Amino acid sequence: MSGRARLALCAMAATLCAASALLPLVNPITWIFEAAALLALLTGVGALARRAPLAGPLTIAAQVLAAILLLTVLFTPAEAILGLVPGPDAVAEFGRLLQDGVRDVGRYATPAPVTPGIRLLLVAGVLVIGLIVDALAVTYRSAAPAGLPLLALYSVAAGLSRGGAGWVWFLVAAAGYLLLLLAEGRDRLSQWGRVFGGTGRPGGGPGFATGTAGTTGSAGPALAPVRTGRRIGALVLGIAVAVPAVLPSLGAGLIGGSVGGRGPGSGGGTISAVNPLVSLQDSLNQPEDRQVLNYRTTATDTRDMYLRIVALDQFDGASWKPSERTVVDVPEQLPEPTGLSSAVNRDRITTSLSTAPWYAQNWLPLPYPASRVEITGRWRYEPQGRTLVGDRGQNTRGLQYQVESLQVRPTARQLAGAPAPPADLLREYTKVPDSLPVVVRTTAREVTHGAPTAYAKAVKLQDWFALDGGFRYDTEVEAGSGAEAIGRFLRDKEGFCVHFSFSMAAMARTLGIPARVAVGFTPGTTQPDGSTSVGLRDAHAWPELYFQGVGWTRFEPTPSRGSVPDYAYPDTSGTTGPHRPAPAPSRAEAPEDSPSATPSCGPGEQRSGTSTACIPLPVESAGHPTDGGPSPWAVAALAAAALLILLLPVFPSLWRLRVRSRRLADGATGGDATAGTLAAWQELIDTAWDFGIVPDESLTPRKAVERIIRIGQLQPGPAAAAHRLAAAVEQVLYAPRPRPVPGLTRDVRQVRAGLRSGAPRALRLRAALAPRSAARLRRSWSARWSCLLLRFRASRPVAAIRRAASALRPGRQRA
Repeated sequence: MSGRARLALCAMAATLCAASALLPLVNPITWIFEAAALLALLTGVGALARRAPLAGPLTIAAQVLAAILLLTVLFTPAEAILGLVPGPDAVAEFGRLLQDGVRDVGRYATPAPVTPGIRLLLVAGVLVIGLIVDALAVTYRSAAPAGLPLLALYSVAAGLSRGGAGWVWFLVAAAGYLLLLLAEGRDRLSQWGRVFGGTGRPGGGPGFATGTAGTTGSAGPALAPVRTGRRIGALVLGIAVAVPAVLPSLGAGLIGGSVGGRGPGSGGGTISAVNPLVSLQDSLNQPEDRQVLNYRTTATDTRDMYLRIVALDQFDGASWKPSERTVVDVPEQLPEPTGLSSAVNRDRITTSLSTAPWYAQNWLPLPYPASRVEITGRWRYEPQGRTLVGDRGQNTRGLQYQVESLQVRPTARQLAGAPAPPADLLREYTKVPDSLPVVVRTTAREVTHGAPTAYAKAVKLQDWFALDGGFRYDTEVEAGSGAEAIGRFLRDKEGFCVHFSFSMAAMARTLGIPARVAVGFTPGTTQPDGSTSVGLRDAHAWPELYFQGVGWTRFEPTPSRGSVPDYAYPDTSGTTGPHRPAPAPSRAEAPEDSPSATPSCGPGEQRSGTSTACIPLPVESAGHPTDGGPSPWAVAALAAAALLILLLPVFPSLWRLRVRSRRLADGATGGDATAGTLAAWQELIDTAWDFGIVPDESLTPRKAVERIIRIGQLQPGPAAAAHRLAAAVEQVLYAPRPRPVPGLTRDVRQVRAGLRSGAPRALRLRAALAPRSAARLRRSWSARWSCLLLRFRASRPVAAIRRAASALRPGRQRA
């Protein structure tokens, strides 16, 4: 087997190794066999094209055409012309399948079913990555840049998998890439013929392999360097797998929010955790309401048993997220809640919780405020948010734990009479970004006009969202938590729990009320055995507002979700009882799906406000809610597609980097001083070309350097380096006995730094991303094409055809 054929097989294997990280995302995994078969055919087409031989661009074009035909046969044979050629109907069907695939990745969580649309995205994505890897590693013999598309493929899998793709899949993907690099190195070594290998084989002479130059005989290329490369690769893989396991700061997930924390017993530090909003949106889009956890509690009324995961207290204009705070070891007794006075009624309850074996979350669901947590594992405590976060891979999968917590029962009068909060707390939790739309502030003032206290303003905001503002709970709107999303939500008045909670918290901050957003679960549904089941559809977000003497207090602005707390009704009579009439939904048309019923209510009913009776839900909201918007899977898939599209234009930049490294590498010219000097001079000319100084072949080296110095406005140091290069080239070209000049590589880099420092930003970007000297690549391709045409015309079959055609001419026949 030739070196290039071996390299092509390794490129295919590396692509499949990276694609294997996608296997946990879907079920079943039969798509990987289809992708492997098509990729093998695509690799064969590339091998035949290179054997012809065709120029690099023509080889890639042939593979692209083959990929289109193969995908047509597999996915749209009924709409294709003769079942093979994609016509207008087949193109339309491809578009429909792609749309269905993008929609399906937004509907399903992992592992998702392999629908036709998802199957097309997976198979076509692997083929595109395989084509790019084959083009880089085999067609252009540059295996190192081929790691970029492989990394893009693995990153999609890592970003979509719960808790990351796992070290096993990383090991497989990295091993595939190392295999490709080793194959390229072996191919390069084989071209050198006899390479020193330490110990020769019998009959081959000591210290040398027995293959001849340019061939791979029975002994093959040098084995010692290959063995050394394998050992280095295995060592690097071992380090890459072992180091994250012992570093506590590395968490799971590409989309992370940071909180404080180190390993157990280490005091404070930082821990990375998956953004809870990703899990919330993912949960609300599930086709099946799977049980997340089950609990038993001593509380007599579970309407306020919201299970809180994390508090999002930092709003930077782009999103709400947890602040970076110090975490500590979980104390035996958690401190008293901030701002809670002894005058406020409270009940101490105990809750035993058990999570599902499949539910893996970095944050621990807890009743708020918890005062004691009995749990095993590597958990850390964040005092400001009163949350527990897993350390070093710890998550909630299959846990059993017990929590002592407080059920705080303030009255409306206590909230209305709350004094001003501390200055530092007020300053931190009323920050809003400058990018916040003006409509947020003006609307908040209009809605709360005439409210005398912060509590009255909070109740008016809640009622405006839930009852009086004409908002509609809609899961099909675009998700988002930034300033633009809040402004759009206030304008369109359509959204789900994320929009309602984020908007109320932002508006409260503009009114000077400390606010944050909590993410977790509503109380769930009571079971016949007395326990309570919490499902995926109970995932929820709600605002928490701070009142001195009570602490952080829950409000419920989202219509048809959860229950409005007792204290959220103005206490005009001085009492707050359980018989207050329940508010009606804001509109008769409820969302398409609804949350799980509250405890003791039937599946088509829900408890509202403080009413003890269950009221029937509107017809359209008696189903299951699915908070809409693109899922992280869809976003990651689109980002990966965009990355692949953007990867194509960087080929000239990669080629330029490779040429520069070859010209300036020590020993690249085999000790030939003349060749080294000319290579440095050519690099200087091309560097100047990249920065807009077009080469003039009619100038002498000295004149060319003066022109570069003048146009590039070089400083004295780089200018002197350019003059030294010109002098070295003149000596090589004209001196009878040229002498080697040291430091030319350093001079070239000094001139390049001088040109870069004097160039504007746009020109620097152009030189780095789209170098003008890459035009030499186009000339090289043109020369290869011309050579191919000459070889084709001189080939025996063509010559025979031309002789036969000449013999058939009328003049020849008469002769």
